[in-house]
Amino acid sequence: MVDELLHSIETSARERGRPILEVKNLSVTFPQRDGSPVRAVRDVSYTIHEGEFLGIVGESGSGKSVSSLAVMGLLPDTAQIEGEILFQGQNLLSLDDRRLSRIRGRELAIIFQDPLSALTPVYTVGDQIAEALRLHDSALSKQAAAARAVELLKIVGIPDAPRRAKAFPHEYSGGMRQRAMIAIAIANNPRLIIADEPTTALDVTIQAQILEVLEEAKRITGAAVSLITHDLGVVAGHADNVGVMYAGKMVEYGSVETIFREPVMPYTVGLLRSVPNIRTAGTERLVPLEGRPPSLGSLPKGCPFAARCPAAIAVCHEVEPELVPAGKAVGQLAACHRSDELAEGVLRRSDIFPRPEPLPAEVVAETTEAPIVEVRDLKRHFPLYRGGVFRRRVGDVKAVDGVSFDLREGRVLALVGESGCGKTTTILEMMELTAPQGGRITFDGKDVASLTRKGRRELRRDIQIVFQDPAAAVDPRLPIGEVIAEPLLVHDVPKAQRDERVVELLELVGLDPAMADRYPHEFSGGQRQRIGIARALATNPKVLVLDEPVSALDVSIQAGVINLLQDLRDRLGLSMVFVAHDLAVVRQLADDVSVMYLGRIVESGPIAEVFSNPRHPYTQALMSAAPIPDPHIERTRERVLLDGDLPSPAVEIQGCRFRTRCPLFRLLPEDDQRLCLGEYPDLARRGRVEVACHHVEKNVLVVT
Repeated sequence: MVDELLHSIETSARERGRPILEVKNLSVTFPQRDGSPVRAVRDVSYTIHEGEFLGIVGESGSGKSVSSLAVMGLLPDTAQIEGEILFQGQNLLSLDDRRLSRIRGRELAIIFQDPLSALTPVYTVGDQIAEALRLHDSALSKQAAAARAVELLKIVGIPDAPRRAKAFPHEYSGGMRQRAMIAIAIANNPRLIIADEPTTALDVTIQAQILEVLEEAKRITGAAVSLITHDLGVVAGHADNVGVMYAGKMVEYGSVETIFREPVMPYTVGLLRSVPNIRTAGTERLVPLEGRPPSLGSLPKGCPFAARCPAAIAVCHEVEPELVPAGKAVGQLAACHRSDELAEGVLRRSDIFPRPEPLPAEVVAETTEAPIVEVRDLKRHFPLYRGGVFRRRVGDVKAVDGVSFDLREGRVLALVGESGCGKTTTILEMMELTAPQGGRITFDGKDVASLTRKGRRELRRDIQIVFQDPAAAVDPRLPIGEVIAEPLLVHDVPKAQRDERVVELLELVGLDPAMADRYPHEFSGGQRQRIGIARALATNPKVLVLDEPVSALDVSIQAGVINLLQDLRDRLGLSMVFVAHDLAVVRQLADDVSVMYLGRIVESGPIAEVFSNPRHPYTQALMSAAPIPDPHIERTRERVLLDGDLPSPAVEIQGCRFRTRCPLFRLLPEDDQRLCLGEYPDLARRGRVEVACHHVEKNVLVVT
């Protein structure tokens, strides 16, 4: 039946015409209570053809999602929409909701960023797919719709589809929920699929799987795809054309090869130079985009990017440029007064956004590289109970199960792996500074299990943490001067010294000390993260724990924070533990890396050696799934894709825990497989790297 369904979808795709969507001079305005309108989208025009993959990129607040929600007719009634949205020649803005509903879900489909919010929690996934089918085909029986829902789940790679169709959304993992959303989107063979940040909250391995499913959905339905994303590596690997948005307007448009090789809008140049590349990260500093986008409620005169553009001239501050043909490539458009100078090489891209120089040698702190934190056989198991009145213990969640590593002075150790592998639990055990459930933690030669209450309080000066969400990590009712000084207040530092230290810290993290009286909501995301770093540095710690410190930031802002952390490491001799899922960022900042899987370390060593020659199949899969912002490399390299999601740490897996997803395991003869089935491999040294795999020497998986 799957073959019949694929055949029917492919047949309908071949029978379709060419033009799909044409957006003309689209503007979206939201009225505000104070009477000042917010122009979220301004005069945007673009076209999507049959089978085309369009990527729309830009910083948060640039209007990417609003423009696509306008196409779907999903904006609130208060939104004032102008222009034309022609779908197969029909203006969608002229349709009432009843007529638009006949098209939406059948001809037009959308995949939302958060599938858990988009799916109804009280209906099974199979029922929700069947509902999408029957809504547009009243002749389809319940039984036929249910059967087709199962087939669609099979197409998007959901294992055991008949059983999973009867499950509820909360019983799915994040990757499986996104696959279910794709199944709903392709259920009625749409002409256009809009994917709004479909992989933002997913691990890199699951992201790679979802993008493969999306490409397969595009192939079998013949649909065009409009992908909204901030990940330029994803765009490089999948898009045909790219539209770059800034301050509600399209500022550059062209083929993916042209935009990545020869951008002619300084904003695009800055975006591309701020993105770390996993192949070159760590060899040169990133280029930050200073400042932040203007408020859409009070746009400045002239080009909205002029205040942040190093190439801005007088006319840029007076006249906003139109989106016109630019550059040498056919079809390339740009909104910049100096695009011709960029295209002809008169104005060099590297001169607009030069790479910052590393710190001079005389200000780099001397370090001994002696271990400042030693973790040995760390364990943290959480009991698993069942029952309400009569509770009984049915097992354990082995969040951390025998982790060992050293953090050396003046170095950055990265903990990487998928969500649920135990990274955050490991650092929280370190921050607790109490006797661990199992194993030993030694800080600066002191076993934390032997600390008195006073000793623990003193030691807390030396280890501080920077959280993932800077807005949630600070008290919004306090000015940032008090936020930064709070750790000093806890340690009874006099007020005069606190005030002096706040000024010193603000200067250290690149903020104006005059901002000390402002409140957190008055700062951008990157500035709030700098405030969080300043707060963590208040007590002159020896160790800084970084829990996904840049994952919530745009790439343009992220670059400045990463450069700051590198400078702090070198200037102050700080040791850092860095938890992250973005491997390019990890390679940019870290000196050493430990790769975790289901509570254990599977590979560990100097980051340059681990990343250039990964030996464990899991590390290889992580590396190959990490997108590279280069269209040629991204579309020609080999990939090692994993099957399924990370198993629950509550499930007891005999032998090697990775074998259930290991691509190498399936290639081994039975005798070698038997070893993987019966015995968990210990970390064994291979040169400067430690690897937990029985068959390292037989691993011939390719990673490019």
